[in-house]
Amino acid sequence: MADNGTALQDLNDRSREVFRRVVEGYLETGEPVGSRTLTRQLSEKISAATVRNVMQDLEFMGLLDSPHVSAGRIPTHLGLRMFVDGILEVGEVDETDRTRIEAGLARNDQDVGALLDRVGGVLSAITRGASLVLSPKHEAPIRHVEFVGLAPDRALVVLVFADGQVENRLFTPPPGQTPSSMREAANFLNAIAEGRSLGDLRSAIGAEIDRRRAELDLLAADLIEQGLAQWDDGPVHRERLIVRGRSNLIEGAVAEDLERIRILFDDLERTRDLADFIELTEQGEGVRIFIGSENKLFSLSGSSLVVSPYMNADRKVIGAVGVIGPTRLNYGRIVPIVDYTAQLVGRLLSGQPGG
Repeated sequence: MADNGTALQDLNDRSREVFRRVVEGYLETGEPVGSRTLTRQLSEKISAATVRNVMQDLEFMGLLDSPHVSAGRIPTHLGLRMFVDGILEVGEVDETDRTRIEAGLARNDQDVGALLDRVGGVLSAITRGASLVLSPKHEAPIRHVEFVGLAPDRALVVLVFADGQVENRLFTPPPGQTPSSMREAANFLNAIAEGRSLGDLRSAIGAEIDRRRAELDLLAADLIEQGLAQWDDGPVHRERLIVRGRSNLIEGAVAEDLERIRILFDDLERTRDLADFIELTEQGEGVRIFIGSENKLFSLSGSSLVVSPYMNADRKVIGAVGVIGPTRLNYGRIVPIVDYTAQLVGRLLSGQPGG
């Protein structure tokens, strides 16, 4: 793959303008852009034959492609990447969009899940694409832990967090548990858990059990370890991916797009790939744009993803918001929308005033 910076420098003014006009025309209409159309738009008066020669050069560089037998050209993924990195001008979020985002998130409640559901709905409605919202891991310190026996082969671990949220998780306890061993296990955990997040507790508890095993009843130690396995269950660490507006991707789609959209929907259901989505949000601040195969999660569908992390008051990435759609997204409008929404979500979750 060519270096995008070098490719831009290699283009003269005429080639650069032809390239920009082709990409802008494609992003606006989704259709190939032909030489006759460009001849009427260019600031320099040149013939259609000259424009065709320039387009052929751009095609040779891997920036444009000619679909089917059309005389027009569309940008390749490399071309779109070069346009986004070197030519696209992104301003502030439009005042109308800003007002709609703020109005959609204005309700003052303490339910993080409800807030993030609204974020997804607002993003989807404004952009007419599908929205993605990755909810944060629960990192609040633990206030209290309790084990509750439900049946010989079923138990409940109750986690009470410092922010007031409560999580109940079912698991299969070791055989032979008694009320006293459950109390002993809970007492042990509560002695070391307070002030620690679940992640901190997971990393500390194994060594602590080994060090204090002689003080613990064997059943209580087994119960703690079984409960710990339940807390560690699943590859996504209890993040949740919220998807809104899938029908928007189907509206106006042509026949050959429908199979790509079906593949995209399949991708969105594969929560095992959430780790990839999380990783891409944690590689720095600001909006990131993934075009086609650049994002493994959506590579087969050839879609584009515009995503931005949101952070807590300590500037730690705790989740992400994004918009996914065809590669001909209106990047100039959607990038500031995603950026502003991520900043607003971070402020709301940190208890800071919006605006």
